[in-house]
Amino acid sequence: MPIKNRMADLHEEITGWRRHLHEHPEVLFEVHETAAFVAEKLRAFGCDEVVTGIGRTGVVAVIHGKSTASGKVIGLRADMDALPMQEITGLPYASKTPGAMHACGHDGHTAMLLGAAKYMAETRNFDGTAVLIFQPAEEGGAGGREMVDDGMMERWNIQEVYGLHNMPGVPVGQFALRAGPQMASADEFDVVLVGRGGHAAVPHEAIDLVLVGGQIVVALNSIVSRNVDPVKHAVLTVATFQTESDTQNVISQTVKLRGTVRCFDGDVRDLIEERFTALCSAIAAAHGAEARITYKRGYPPTVNAEAQAEFAADCAAAIAGEAAVERNTPPIMPAEDFSYMLEARPGAYIFLGNGDTAMCHHPMYDFNDKIIPLGCSWFAELVERRMPAA
Repeated sequence: MPIKNRMADLHEEITGWRRHLHEHPEVLFEVHETAAFVAEKLRAFGCDEVVTGIGRTGVVAVIHGKSTASGKVIGLRADMDALPMQEITGLPYASKTPGAMHACGHDGHTAMLLGAAKYMAETRNFDGTAVLIFQPAEEGGAGGREMVDDGMMERWNIQEVYGLHNMPGVPVGQFALRAGPQMASADEFDVVLVGRGGHAAVPHEAIDLVLVGGQIVVALNSIVSRNVDPVKHAVLTVATFQTESDTQNVISQTVKLRGTVRCFDGDVRDLIEERFTALCSAIAAAHGAEARITYKRGYPPTVNAEAQAEFAADCAAAIAGEAAVERNTPPIMPAEDFSYMLEARPGAYIFLGNGDTAMCHHPMYDFNDKIIPLGCSWFAELVERRMPAA
């Protein structure tokens, strides 16, 4: 594969960084040691500016090219946080922190962007400015939104922004992306049904919330099939149904339903929330019960700008060959908070094959170190191709 030679030379060193990060995972915004490690490396590389504490615990580094006459500025993002789960890989570099694990490959993303930073700080073979974004709290904390709200885009005049994510099941050396919506929004709901508890032998003296909740679950599944345009994608899943009692002869006073809603379209997102509230409230009321609804908007859809998606694909093709780039990969329902950065600036998010490994968020997952030179080279190619040296 035509990766940049310097990335091949750095492969072993970058792998060492990645495995160090894997051994010392931190979750959400509590990425203090990780951020310190990243900032120390960036300063050692000779970056022109290294700023910590952006978006609470994020790190931003600036590298100027040999010239900045073009006035162009490109942002490159990697996420730093791990997941609150126990690793069971048994690897020599497995997590040393109980209940925390890099089960999504953010250790690899961070290491690859560090590798690209080292290369770009050495060569500076571009005319413009590269802004490197190391983000906390992608896994449920909306760290991307925090960094945007902290004024990151305006402070460094970022004009475009790019990110990548490893993808288990896709062969090593292959890239995939699409213009438009690539990953879904992620909304969550909690419904507490309140009725009248009682003895299971005399249900007419109670309000049976299991019956009420069951009808709500069935009705909610009609929203996607009967209210959403069939050519648009959406998923509504009631993931838990919990009564306050697990005794055979007790009708519970309360029942809780929890779940998630995923889609790619803002109008569909609004429609589902409206229908959800109406159905839960009406069905509960029809049985003399009350539905206390909490509907929380989460990450928005991850939407690649058309021109930037094409450019990102061209850069991937320069690294791996055109045959190794899927330019119209099907959209997927998981969510990603890089979406907030793409709402703030045009850009693109690309998948890089991780090979035949356990899926992300699995306790046996491990980032495939073979893909490190590819990811590093793609980051650097974005900068050198978009801002060619005079």
